[in-house]
Amino acid sequence: MLLCGPSGSGKSLLAARCGLPVLRLDDFYKEGEDPTLPLVAGSSDIDWDHPGSWDAEAAVAAIVELCGTGRTHVPVYDISLSARTGEEEFGIGRTPLFVAEGIFAAEIVNRCRELGVLADALCLSRGPVRTFRRRFLRDLKEGRKSVPFLLRRGWRLMRTERSIVARQTALGAYACDRDEAMDRLAAAASGDDRALTARTAV
Repeated sequence: MLLCGPSGSGKSLLAARCGLPVLRLDDFYKEGEDPTLPLVAGSSDIDWDHPGSWDAEAAVAAIVELCGTGRTHVPVYDISLSARTGEEEFGIGRTPLFVAEGIFAAEIVNRCRELGVLADALCLSRGPVRTFRRRFLRDLKEGRKSVPFLLRRGWRLMRTERSIVARQTALGAYACDRDEAMDRLAAAASGDDRALTARTAV
């Protein structure tokens, strides 16, 4: 199950409540010194909301390995440092399904489908104002970045949230609210109308 949506839309909370193993795709961010990181237009800020700030190839490789063996190694990423601080083993046990969640999950929908490991792809949407408030309070509490940076980013994302959702649905994710997402997660977990095409499906 791929779970995407704008930053602050509640993906991590939903994933934690669904009862399935959760692969954090945000741990596949590039490091802050990476010369390929994109910048916000007209600014010196790194655009951490651009897919170019994320290592899609490594994320897909981890998903495929999980589907094939039930275990993989994933980076440990510190958002406040914009750096990987280590690596850890991640396993899904004997469950036939797991959730891979992150703001760039929609970028790999087609690739996961081609590889036969996709059960469903959901885009969580709560509305720009609610998302802005939730995102800012979360990021402030966790000390992710400086307050000025968080405000600039939050304002930019609030203005572009509808286009973010439109892009993610165009890439193959289904836009829904929290309750519908939980229903679809439960349906996939029970195999209702969905045949998993590998030993394990994401």
